[in-house]
Amino acid sequence: MRTRRLRRRRLLTSSLAGLTAAVCIGMVGVDRSQATPDTDDAAPVAAQDPVGPPQDDFPSALAYSLARPAAVPTGANDFTCRPGTAHPRPVVLVHGTMENRYDNWAGLAPKLKEAGYCVFALNYGGGSGAVLGTGDMKDSAGQLADFVHRVRAATGAAKVDLVGHSQAGVVARYYIERLGGAAEVDKLASLSPPNHGTTFSGLGLLAATIPGGTALLGTACKACSQQLIGSKFLADLNAGGETHPDITYTVIATRYDEVVTPYTSAYLDAAPNVTNVKLQDLCPAEVTEHAGISYNDVATRLVLNALDPAHAQRPTC
Repeated sequence: MRTRRLRRRRLLTSSLAGLTAAVCIGMVGVDRSQATPDTDDAAPVAAQDPVGPPQDDFPSALAYSLARPAAVPTGANDFTCRPGTAHPRPVVLVHGTMENRYDNWAGLAPKLKEAGYCVFALNYGGGSGAVLGTGDMKDSAGQLADFVHRVRAATGAAKVDLVGHSQAGVVARYYIERLGGAAEVDKLASLSPPNHGTTFSGLGLLAATIPGGTALLGTACKACSQQLIGSKFLADLNAGGETHPDITYTVIATRYDEVVTPYTSAYLDAAPNVTNVKLQDLCPAEVTEHAGISYNDVATRLVLNALDPAHAQRPTC
């Protein structure tokens, strides 16, 4: 038991250290010649964007992307890829708050490519350098819609499947519900999304007790304030139902999430087309947290199962 606690503490410390570094870099700025453009549109896919190596954990991927903010994860953004009959829909990977396409997906993208998928990943949401996904989530959903249109045009696919981490699960839902995505998406698999908001481990509730505190929190990161429990954005999105009947939803959560708090806030309301799963229900000793979940083997298996349920396998603990 003591070994498990120590392992969990190391995981939390390394991931939180990585996130802190990302925030600091974003606040002090980076070399704009290497930065991802901060525009109202999703960052364009450039032929010269460097392809980064596969990574086994978030801190390593973050460190790589801080020096190369335009990096593309191995296996992603081959716009000559044509989906086969086994996997007829391209998979679009959508990063979370203060992340980017590389540090979020340097582990999963090559595994999906190896499994036979056409894989694509975008940078979105404004910010600086490697610290992205901070802008208005409505605008971010529009950038996702534009990127999906480009993927569909290039591949000839009628629909795509989406895999999102954290904020991205909610951005994808906004695109589906409000921007025509229901006709363009078949499945949405979300890792630790704040579907019902988050306290940010108390930061959100603290800000709400201070006059103007929530607005101040949103000054540097509008997406942050939009993800707080009780935000107008989430109340509006969740009103009248949280899912579309034509989409299959999978939510994957971890009880050790220190960003989406409480972790149960990730779950969508029960429906025939919704699967909510906690990693520890399958593997009780699993200790991954928020940033690490997109590199977790159990979560990866659950994503593969969600994309191809006909060939689902039980995760190996």
